[in-house]
This record gives sequence, C-alpha cells and structure tokens, in this order.
Amino acid sequence: MAAASHKPLGAITAGDLAAAAPGTDAAALHAALRRALGAGDADPAAVWGDLCRSLLRPDVPFAVHRMLYYGCFAGLPSPTPPAWTPDPEEAALTNVGRVMEARGRELIGDAYKDPITSFPDLYKFSNENPEAYWKTVFEDMGVEFSVEPSCIWRESGVYPGGEWLPGAELNAAANCLRAKPGRSSEDVAIVWRDEGKDSEPLNFMTLEELRKKVCLVANALDALNLPKGSAIAIDMPMNVNAVVIYLAIVLAGYVVVSIADSFAAPAISTRLKISEAKAIFTQDYILRDDKELPLYSRVVEAKAPMAIVIPARGSLPIKGLRLNDLSWQDFLGRVNDTKAENYAAVNQPAYTFTNILFSSGTTGEPKAIPWTHMTPLKAAADGWCHMDIRKGDVVAWPTNLGWMMGPWLVYASLLNGASMALYNGSPNSSGFAKFVQDAKVTMLGLVPSIARTWKNTDCTAGFDWSTIRCFSSSGEASSVDDYLWLMGRACYKPVIEYCGGTEIGGGFVTGSLLQPQALSAFSTPAMGCNLFILDGSGNPLPQDSVGIGELALDPILFGSSTTLLNADHQEVYFTGMPEWNGKVLRRHGDEFECTCDGYYRAHGRADDTMNLGGIKVSSIEIERICNRVNDAILETAAIGVPPIGGGPEQLTIAIVFKDQSTQVEDLNQLKLAFNTALKKLNPLFKVSSVVVVPSLPRTASNKVMRRVLRKEFTQAAQAKKSKI
Repeated sequence: MAAASHKPLGAITAGDLAAAAPGTDAAALHAALRRALGAGDADPAAVWGDLCRSLLRPDVPFAVHRMLYYGCFAGLPSPTPPAWTPDPEEAALTNVGRVMEARGRELIGDAYKDPITSFPDLYKFSNENPEAYWKTVFEDMGVEFSVEPSCIWRESGVYPGGEWLPGAELNAAANCLRAKPGRSSEDVAIVWRDEGKDSEPLNFMTLEELRKKVCLVANALDALNLPKGSAIAIDMPMNVNAVVIYLAIVLAGYVVVSIADSFAAPAISTRLKISEAKAIFTQDYILRDDKELPLYSRVVEAKAPMAIVIPARGSLPIKGLRLNDLSWQDFLGRVNDTKAENYAAVNQPAYTFTNILFSSGTTGEPKAIPWTHMTPLKAAADGWCHMDIRKGDVVAWPTNLGWMMGPWLVYASLLNGASMALYNGSPNSSGFAKFVQDAKVTMLGLVPSIARTWKNTDCTAGFDWSTIRCFSSSGEASSVDDYLWLMGRACYKPVIEYCGGTEIGGGFVTGSLLQPQALSAFSTPAMGCNLFILDGSGNPLPQDSVGIGELALDPILFGSSTTLLNADHQEVYFTGMPEWNGKVLRRHGDEFECTCDGYYRAHGRADDTMNLGGIKVSSIEIERICNRVNDAILETAAIGVPPIGGGPEQLTIAIVFKDQSTQVEDLNQLKLAFNTALKKLNPLFKVSSVVVVPSLPRTASNKVMRRVLRKEFTQAAQAKKSKI
C-alpha cells in the first residue's frame, strides 16, 4: 500500500472532499471527519473503525471512502494496515469465540485470556493436539459416524501425512440431511431465485423437503443398475436440481464426477474418460440473459455415456435425445412410489471416494483428484472456523459443481446447519444484488473479478446488504481498492481471503473474525495447517519469519488428497521437497510472502500453471492452441502476469516467429485470433497482451523458464506505469 503518497486525515480539506466527490455535501463530510479526529484516539485502526461506523455509508461516493482509508494510514510503515478490526463482544459470539469462552482453559490451559487474544494459541493447539481440536470441531458441528474412529490421527507407513479417522465409517451426504443440534428438519436448507424473476418471492426448500428429493433421486440411481462405486458425472449449472443430484450420488454410494458447465466438448470428453464415468446428468440448455446456451449438445459431442437430461424451462418435454438417454421425468418415473421418500445411506470407510474433481497440472492433462468422505469435513470445518458459518446462517457463493467451491458450498452450508443461497443466473447483475438483499445473506463468497464488475457497473447500488457478517474470496489475487469498495457495500464487514486447492478440500491460509483483517492479505494459516516459505535453496525459512518464496505445507493436513487417478501422487506433491521435523513437506506451487507485520500475501503460481478468472490452467494447454493460430509462429509461452496494483492474473502471450525478420503491423489482430481460438478451451479465458520476443528463456534441459518471462513482463509494466 503506497500510503505515503496520500494526504493524512488531518490535512484533508472540505475542498479535497468536494473534488473527490462532486455533488456531495463536502462541508458535512468534513465536519464528521473532524469529529472523528477529535475523539482523542490516536490509533489509526481505531480512527478508521470510527469512520466506518459513523460516516462511510454505502451511499457515500467511493472516492471519499478511498481518500479516508489511505489518509488514515498515510505515512505509516506497515505494508498491510487493517481494514477491519474485531469487536470483543462480537468475537465472543462467533463459533470459535463461543467454544473458547466455554472451553478455552480446558483446551489451551491457564494462558487463555479471551477469544481474540488467545486465537494464536488455539491455532498452535490445532496443530499440536489434532485429537482434541478435531473432536471439538466435529462435536460442535454435529458430525455423526456410523462407526466411530479409533482415534483422530496416527502415524502411517501408507500416507505421508499419517492416517486420519482410522476405522471410521460415515456418509457425508447423510450428515448434510440430518438436522443439527438446535435446528429442525423444517428449517430452510436452500433458498433460491431464477434470473428474470427478481420481483417475485423467493423459493425455499426445507431440510425435510431436501431429504425427500435426495432419497427419490438415490432410489432412481439404483434403478439404473450401475455397480456401487460407479462414477456419475454432473455437467450443469449449480441449481437446486444439481445439489439434489450431487447429494443423492454420494448418499447412494456412487462417485460424483464434477464437470464445469462452461467447458467445451473436448474438455468434457477428457474428464469423462479419465474418471470412467458410467452416466452423466446435464441440462438441455443454460439460461442466461434470456438466451439459451446449448449444454446437452456439448455433452453429446463429447461422446458421453448415458445422459439424464433435465429441461431448463420447467416441465417442457425434451426432444431429440439419443437412444439410451433419459429425460429427467422418465428417470424419476422408475422409482416405486412406496419407497420414493426414504433411502438407507450407504455408510463407507472414511477414505472411500465420493467425488472426482479436476485441477490442471503442467502436463496439459487435468489432474483427477478424488475427494473422500473426510474432505467435506475439512471444507465445513474451514467454514465453521474461518468464515464463521453458524446454524441458521444464509451462505451464497456464485460457483459451479465443476470447481471445488461448488461442493465446498454444499458441505460448508449444510454440515454447519446453514441455508445455501442459489441464484440461477449471472452474479454480475442487479438481480443477484437484490437476491443477496432479499435472501438476507450472512456470508457472501466470490472471486475478485465479480467484485471488480460490481464496482465498475455499480449494479449493487441501492440494495441493503447489512445482514452480511463477512465476505470471503478465493480463486485469484484480489485488488485492495476493489475489496475496500466491497466492504463498504455492507457497512464495512471483513473480507476473509481464502487460499487452498482442490487437492486440499479447502484452505491452507485464510483469515478470521477474531483477527484484524487487511485487504488482499491473509491473517493466519488455516486451523490444523502448518505452512512454510522456502528460501532460494529450497529450504524452509523459520516459521513466521519475513520472506518470500515457494510455499510448502506440513503433510499432516486433515482432508488433503492421498492419491491421484491419472498421476503419481508422491511424485507430484512430495518428490524433491525438503524435510521438516522428520517429515517431507508437501508441495503446493504458489509463491507467498510473509510480511513484517505477520500477514501473508500471494504472488501467483511458482510453477507453470496460472490462475485465470479463478480457473487454474496449464500454460501448455494454452500454448498448444496459440501455436496453431498462425503459420508464422514458431512457439509461444503463456504467462499469467499480476496487474500493477493487484488483482487477477492477466494472460500475456510471448511469441517467437519462425523468421526473426517477420513484421507484424497489428498485434491486436493476433490477440483477437488467440482469443477466438481459446474460446474452444474455455470461453472465460482472454489474452490481455501479446509480446514478440526473439527466443524463450530455457533451462539446460530445454524447459521454458516462464518465471523469467513473468518477472520481465511485470517489471516492464511497473516501469511503464512509473513514467505515466
């Protein structure tokens, strides 16, 4: 944060405010500012908190918010000033605060003081005493095992991170369908609205109604006569039907194959083949902005196995199905009405697969990562601790079951006794903003690009988001200004940054409502996770020391993957990694910084994958497409470059021509050709810039050093900006 270039609060005049926000009552704003400064508290964080409460309402122009935020911390040495500070009374009401107030001395001894002061002690306790920590969390969440584990964790020669919940049997979906302590089966499980019906009443489904629908689908699945454990894909928007199908597959002892509804046919086909899916659930169309986007036809083009096809528009019949495909109505019609609403959950050992998700590696083929019945507990525990998802809360996170945050949302909501809020349409709209207001959302998750769109279009203006207790953000790097604006929409509720991975089932670094939260920064490793930053020689720096480098994880990490379907798990995550405390650290691949004031910041991928719009993708996948765009191209390198000022990575394509004398008069035409070609990979990918280079930097073994290019392009952008 370049606070030194901004005016301190005391130097800001009514004229400054008038210039920043023409048309506002600058004199009244300035008078309120002077009152806050005259309150006598010299702590900038306290002054900022007072301004948030007394002055910076959502209807005050953002230029004023920004001026006062930067002015509050101007001239201070801290690179990560807090944008939100916890209130002791509110902290005691959080899940963690409530448990610590009741059992703090039992868990961490006489050192316990209060939830805020003792939060670092609880984090340490979660790593040193996994048995007591996880028992406490499972008990508070109301997790039920059909067979109790013999212990929480033990050493194992099979798993580098030891064995979790040995002997345990459970069904994650069944746990979602049981009322939690203090909750009823008549409480709302899902609230939703369709795009274009923004003035109509909300739709609600109780937990009992959800249970009955899941049981119906589970019985219909058994009527297909597929062997138990078969993989069954879902490729459709994340709506009520998708959630019901997901839970039914897990409840009945099958395995979900997660496929994003934005994928083109080749990507669908690859995932179906890797997972050996026996069937697939899909829709005829995706409805967006009164348009029908074909989905079933893409599934057919992918040569998918038997498809169960759901009509996007209510009960309209679907025409033109393949011979062995089923309509949704015919699929459900196979169930005997006498047993439709009940189903005996298939309880399984904790390590049994429940879901196959995909994450791009550096080989061009997506890694197939299995989730087990334990992974949902990790996702829900993160929500319980770090996002403070409480019983009766309403949780919204625009996502899809094809990405880990889709299943995460299902489990983090339902396993914590909260309601899931689903909007069937684009989140980049006033319709979604109104839905957040009407559904009384308490935790709103998103990727940073959504916040940027909201800010640029002002589509949230006029809507009351005061029920939001916190935001959460994942998927890509965020921008300080965008998230300052976002916090202001909900009267300055914190943004809990959340970074992890599909192979972890949740996060390894995040935030907490019991700690001050800085913008675009993480305040703590996730509970139960030790993380390390490696130095230039690949060795871990002392924990909590200032530094920047590749991040590595303690392998003792609940819920993390132990195998891959199409790659060597040991090779991918452990080979070549340093040891700590006698254990080989787990590779993750992100570059991280620990700041001088104890926060963490992400600096993108350290390997050859990048993050575009919240989607992790291999550079090689993009380069294969770009290399074929023009016959004059010898080779390309796809680089994710972080923009100046923070925010999501932007895709830059470096080009080497076959003939070094080749002249390209209009690189924009080439960029347009790249973007057209990349739509076949994913319509969300977009090239931001094209750079011609004489050659690509390579190692002695001829591997392209994309990190060198990333550094060069970043420095060039910084130099260009400094001249403006």
